[in-house]
Amino acid sequence: MSPRSPLRLTGVEPLERVRRLLAGFSELDGADVEPLVGDASNRAYFRIAVDDDDTRIVALLPEAFEPESLPFLNVARLLAKIPVRVPEVIHVAGEQGALVLEDLGDNILQDVVDGVTSARKTELYQQAIDILAKLALRGAELESEGFLPYRIAFDPKKFVWELDFFRKHFLEGLRGCVIETSEREDLDAAFQDLSTQLCAHTFVLCHRDYHSRNLMIVPSDSGGFSSFGSSLGELAVIDFQDARQGPRAYDLVSLLNDSYVAHTPEFVSEMTERFERAVGADVAEDYDAAALQRNLKALGTFGYQIGRRDNAVYERYLEGTLQMVRANLERNPQWDSLRRILARHCEEIG
Repeated sequence: MSPRSPLRLTGVEPLERVRRLLAGFSELDGADVEPLVGDASNRAYFRIAVDDDDTRIVALLPEAFEPESLPFLNVARLLAKIPVRVPEVIHVAGEQGALVLEDLGDNILQDVVDGVTSARKTELYQQAIDILAKLALRGAELESEGFLPYRIAFDPKKFVWELDFFRKHFLEGLRGCVIETSEREDLDAAFQDLSTQLCAHTFVLCHRDYHSRNLMIVPSDSGGFSSFGSSLGELAVIDFQDARQGPRAYDLVSLLNDSYVAHTPEFVSEMTERFERAVGADVAEDYDAAALQRNLKALGTFGYQIGRRDNAVYERYLEGTLQMVRANLERNPQWDSLRRILARHCEEIG
């Protein structure tokens, strides 16, 4: 059943938008609405209680959309073909800028790993690695202009833009650093070199934000593809609308050099080797370049969220991310010029 009337998005509070949306669906009209804590995006999420045993998620986008051109829906169709477990799309309300999705629960990987055994953590990350291998291998087989991720790719310009975002919102914004003209030129050159190096290797289908907050654990009897049994549950992937072609190691380092969950070097090596065996390729040449760019990008995001949006929750992730940057720079002397600049402004790296 389609919504009864279009909704003007401007000036309408999110909760009111949700209630107007639900009024257009007979099975959802009058359902209880619970706001959910969002991420660093411009989307808002609500849990809808249809009855005691049935809940849905409403995702509110900032503006109306054409379903045929919405990246989330396009990428969801691609991932279903791979197959990768993603939330089922139940209703699409483009004029109201909203989606009604399957509720996968609240168990994100970040929250679960601290409370499970070492063996269970390993099994969960094995699943995560196996999903990445499917994205790389099956993703190549499904390449088609009909799917948006095959028309978008990382390039040096995009990577440099993200690194400059780090300069603006972490170094200058959050830390209040003053970068002189000559130093700025050296920093720009280092960013360009890193970005060019990162684009010199094999590209594959990438999620683009593949980490422990975008992987959810759901019961494996819900129709998914778990290889580890129903007691463990399976991983489902969310927040995939920015998928694109990118370096083969990019999603891997997003998962293993995660700002939200710390891993031992031995665990990182074990999971990296599993990925390499699955895809039949060595990722050592581009791993550290991808990890460095990705972690600096994360610091830029945290700086923006803390400094510009007054979102202090991200402060807890700064120290660990800076430690990963420092360790990476220490083992890679080819980036000494970048290390010297950053060390002058970040005591954690000095």
